[in-house]
Amino acid sequence: MATDTPLMKNDFLASEFKPAPADAAAFHIIPAPMELSVSYGGGARLGPQAILDASQQLEACDGEGHACAANIHTQKPVAPRSKEPGAWIDAIAARVAQALACRAVPAVLGGEHTVTLGAARAFHAAGAKIGFIHFDAHADLRDAYEGTRLSHACVMRRVHELGFPCIQIATRAVSQEEREYRADHPKTITAYDASEIADGKMTRHFIPRGFPKHVYVTFDVDGLDPAVMPATGTPVPGGLFWYDVIRMLRRIAATRRIVGFDIVELAPVKGLHHADFTAALLTQTLMGFATPNG
Repeated sequence: MATDTPLMKNDFLASEFKPAPADAAAFHIIPAPMELSVSYGGGARLGPQAILDASQQLEACDGEGHACAANIHTQKPVAPRSKEPGAWIDAIAARVAQALACRAVPAVLGGEHTVTLGAARAFHAAGAKIGFIHFDAHADLRDAYEGTRLSHACVMRRVHELGFPCIQIATRAVSQEEREYRADHPKTITAYDASEIADGKMTRHFIPRGFPKHVYVTFDVDGLDPAVMPATGTPVPGGLFWYDVIRMLRRIAATRRIVGFDIVELAPVKGLHHADFTAALLTQTLMGFATPNG
C-alpha cells in the first residue's frame, strides 16, 4: 500500500514508486552514513545519499527482470547523538530491528563496512539463525586495526564472534593474521579468494552443505574490480565483474532466502555517475533476489 507522501529524492526509487509506510513495506532502506575508521580514501559517508540519488534513474525492473512493487520504505538516515563507533552500531542495530519488527527485509546503505555489525547485532538479538555471505576485496577479520576493534577492517571478525558462519567471496587483500583466523575456523568460515575464482576453483555449488537456509549478504563495493567500481576508498585490482556477481547471486537465491543485505564503502567521485548508478542497481538487484519467488 503506497502513501500519499510527495516523491522525494531521499526515497529509494521514488521516481517509479510512491514510498510505502513502514509497517506495509517488504523492504526497509536504511541509510547509514558512518565514516569513522576508513584507512585510505575517504568519502564513504556520502555513499548512502549518492545511491538514493542514483536510484531515481533506475527502471522499474532490474536487469534480471525482477519487477519492484510499490513496497519500499526508506528510513531517515541514521544519525546517532554520539560520534563514537559504538553509538553508530547501536543506532544501526535499532533501525534494523525496526525493519525486522515490520517483517521487512533490511537493506543498509553504508557508509563504512562497520555498519554490518549493527545489522548482525539486530539479527542476533532476534535469535536469527542465519549465515553471512561477504563480498569484499578484504577479509575484514583482524582483531583490531589502528587501535580499535570496531574498525571496518575488523567487522567480519566481530560478526563471526556472534556465532554467524561466513562465506567470503572475491577476497584478495588478506593479512597473515586473517589467514590464520580462517585456518582456525574451517567449519564456520569458507573463503573463495579472487585468484581461486579466476582459476575456476569456485564451482556453482559454492555454498557449503549445512550452511543456514537464511542468509544476509554484505557487499563491500570494492569486491568489484576497480574497472567497474573505482569510487571506493580501498580499491584492489583483480575483482569481480558485474555478471560474475549476478551469477553468484542467482545461485544464492536459488538455494537460500536472503533476509537482509547491505551495500557499503561507496565513496562517490564528483562527475563519476556510473559508480553511483552501479551501487544503486546492485541494491535493486539484491532486492529482487531477496523477494520470494522473485
